[in-house]
Amino acid sequence: MRILIIGGTRFIGVYLTKLLVASGHEVVLFNRGNHPAPVAGVNQIIGDRTIADDMTQKLSSQHFDAIFDNNGRELSDTQPLAELFVGKVRHFIYMSSAGVYLPAMELPHVEGDAVDPKSRHKGKHETEAYLSKLGIPFTSIRPTYIYGPQNYNQLESWFFDRLARDRPLPIPGNGLHITQLGHVEDLATAMTQVLGCERAIGQIYNVSGDRYVTFDNLARACAVAMGKSPENIQFVHYDPKSFDFGKRKAFPFRTQHFFAAIGKAMGDLDWQPNYDLVSGLKDSFHNDYLATGKDKLEVDFSVDEQILD
Repeated sequence: MRILIIGGTRFIGVYLTKLLVASGHEVVLFNRGNHPAPVAGVNQIIGDRTIADDMTQKLSSQHFDAIFDNNGRELSDTQPLAELFVGKVRHFIYMSSAGVYLPAMELPHVEGDAVDPKSRHKGKHETEAYLSKLGIPFTSIRPTYIYGPQNYNQLESWFFDRLARDRPLPIPGNGLHITQLGHVEDLATAMTQVLGCERAIGQIYNVSGDRYVTFDNLARACAVAMGKSPENIQFVHYDPKSFDFGKRKAFPFRTQHFFAAIGKAMGDLDWQPNYDLVSGLKDSFHNDYLATGKDKLEVDFSVDEQILD
């Protein structure tokens, strides 16, 4: 297949590009050119998706069998792209988020659960609804928290920063909120499994790891991945409502139970996660955190100090 990836040079896009090229597909990247292509020789079209005319000018003469839209956050991001290729593309795969779900009485979240109209990810659900109405053959992927090497969001690194420097870990609540992480390579693999899968047309899939973990046990898993004793972690639990952090972020996870069932993706896509939590964290710690010298960087712990004081 000739495949277009919007983005393709950071995190998910890097893994996805490598997997698609290794499978023999012709991959074309569309992005602003701020980062090099992850595979030598991959065609890269430089453009800005936030400028609809730029996207139309650069892509209207192109033909693709499938498109991966990895970084559309709002409907206005994806609508020009979808309208440009409706009726011309065999498959349009959209990267959504499990963050669209409304907090529910019963967990894990399943794909038919209600969505939160006030969620900061509501633009992603609006895009899903638009793609369905447009009639383009689409599949939407809803990951929970994504981790792994090259993660530009501070998730696992938040724990690594503190554990590497033998600092206390300020965890909101009682540390027993349950969450879910999925390794980026497992996510990219699931995305490749969507291609050529007729059952996936018009479907939404939760994609993540197959186990859930509390905040405190995530910290312990990070310690194990680092070769440290989880028994030596100094936890400090606190009520986040008692603090005013301003725009600063004290903790990288939402303080609620948040996890989703992935059985539908496993069944329809003939896919399953390859990484368990500790092996995935080891991958991230050794092949990113240590490899890039993050353990030696200066880290701003002012929010931690506010809590500890």
